Amino acid sequence: MNVIDPGLPSVRGHVDGAGRLIEADSRLHDLNARAGGAIGAPLAVPQLATLVRLVQRLQILVSRGIVAADGDDDIDMWVRADPDAESGGVRLSITGWKPRQPWQPIAEPDARDRDFVRSAANWVWETDSALRLTSVSADAGPRHGFEAAPLLGQPLTRLFILAEDASGMFPILGALAMRQRFDAQPAQIRATGRPVLLSAAPRLDIAGSFAGFAGATQMVETVHPLAPIVPQTAELGLPEAFSTRLDKALRAPLGRIIANADSINAQSEGPLRQDYADYAADIATAGRHLLGLVDDLVDLQAIERADFVVAAEPIDIADVARRAAGLLSVRAAAANVRIDRPSAQDSLPATGEFRRALQVLVNLIGNAVRYSPDDGMVWIRAERDGDFAAVVVADQGKGIALADQARIFEKFERIDVTEPGGSGLGLYIARRLARAMGGDVTVDSAPGQGARFVFTLPFRNI
Repeated sequence: MNVIDPGLPSVRGHVDGAGRLIEADSRLHDLNARAGGAIGAPLAVPQLATLVRLVQRLQILVSRGIVAADGDDDIDMWVRADPDAESGGVRLSITGWKPRQPWQPIAEPDARDRDFVRSAANWVWETDSALRLTSVSADAGPRHGFEAAPLLGQPLTRLFILAEDASGMFPILGALAMRQRFDAQPAQIRATGRPVLLSAAPRLDIAGSFAGFAGATQMVETVHPLAPIVPQTAELGLPEAFSTRLDKALRAPLGRIIANADSINAQSEGPLRQDYADYAADIATAGRHLLGLVDDLVDLQAIERADFVVAAEPIDIADVARRAAGLLSVRAAAANVRIDRPSAQDSLPATGEFRRALQVLVNLIGNAVRYSPDDGMVWIRAERDGDFAAVVVADQGKGIALADQARIFEKFERIDVTEPGGSGLGLYIARRLARAMGGDVTVDSAPGQGARFVFTLPFRNI
């Protein structure tokens, strides 16, 4: 057993942009060597390598506890991984380095759960970790009015319309969050409307990570009524109430988490160990990221409703651009990016909804700041273009290839997932909002020449 005193100083390491370990204190060096790695070669400790890739993709500091294998034993450690903008790599700081006996699994507990869930089933199905169908009982489709083969690889909601249970909850959502078994999830077969109850047990991969659900379907007779099925959003296959419930369920707790983490980081209640204060900052950053995802999902479901409308208000789009730039000034300063906004004397009357126009411009300017180089500049100009009022947002980033310029406006699309960015919904939502207001969002770019986004709204004659 590799006995290491957990009271020793923190362990440092540096991984370059290609995932190679280029610097390491002795403990990390020795652990990496025992895993088959070396200085100048790819980081060989799988748990650390996974965390490094995550930080490189998100470009945010992440701190978390991991368990790394070391021969027949395991090592508990708390890893702080900080993106290094200069090298494109990640700097590691490891504390709490402590050996422990490896976990010994009970023989296939998930297999017993799967057998129990399926014992009373009329037919069965399985999904992967993203809830995409990987198998459906061969005889289920012909007996229950749907074709199984085209559904493979599709989201579970293409087969079932999910509904609330008697308590107003969706059992599958809680099970997905906790990676545990669920029972009695009301649903309907989408093709026929037949009511069913779903149950499932989690599937685990060889590393013990969540790999999807092994599910069972029980046909429901009329003596077992379902809770009413809520109308669906056609493109998402989710109940319209889902985003509202998600918003209510997560916004307040996330707000408290962020506020408390910021308070701890500021040490407002008194001095605190610096590493604890840093962990609190990481928690606040992650909370804000999750809150942004909640906002995107709520907006997404709103704009895809058939009855979605925006107000037709008289606005000054040059003023809206100045306000959006002001909201992003702190972020831009932190990234060492300057924003050249319209002057206070500039005015451009337009028709649109102020709140939604501000949302579009915050997205466009925020993207420009994110993809600008160090000491870069973002230009914002307001100008009339025939019957339209236009705001141009231009940056000095690496640009967007012509072949990718249509794809960036699609849902959940990102050109390079290794770069920092959001959910892949921002530009999709921005364009849908602009078009709902009678305008549009377009892009003009080429690799190496930055990007130029143009947001238009109908010009308003004063």
